[in-house]
Amino acid sequence: MHHFTRTALIAATLALPLAAQAAAPKPVYIHMNGANMFLENPVAVRPGQAVVFVNEDTGGHTIIGYSAATGKTSTSFDGAVAGTKGAADGVHTYTVRFKHQGIVHYYCSVHAILAQEPGGRTVAKVRPGVDGFGDPMAGTIIVTNDAKLLADNPKTTAEKVLPGYFGG
Repeated sequence: MHHFTRTALIAATLALPLAAQAAAPKPVYIHMNGANMFLENPVAVRPGQAVVFVNEDTGGHTIIGYSAATGKTSTSFDGAVAGTKGAADGVHTYTVRFKHQGIVHYYCSVHAILAQEPGGRTVAKVRPGVDGFGDPMAGTIIVTNDAKLLADNPKTTAEKVLPGYFGG
């Protein structure tokens, strides 16, 4: 009986990683197109959950994390995605994960600039001479375990490609 218990314990221990992988949350998708904005903003994700930026624009974009308190940009949350010709072509993406709970700010350095406001807080502002809707191409990710915040994401965050959203 001792051998059976030990074997069962080993089998259960080896199965844990597979069970943990099966329970991993699906990615949260953030889309961009020729409007020079991030469609889903803000979004909430669990620690470790994949955040996938999907470029449905013909032009390229960057996704750069920054600290609102210091204005420093991140070296680990610093990506670029090439443009996508259309729905039939391969869609370019950039994926990032955050281990710890907190608030993460990001912007596209092609379409926005960082500026310090009175009081010292750094924010993204529209880069002069860039077309768009007048808002800076920037966003916020809330890394949390709060079920209410996680449930409040737009429905589009569950879809990798949004039909009819391509444009540039």
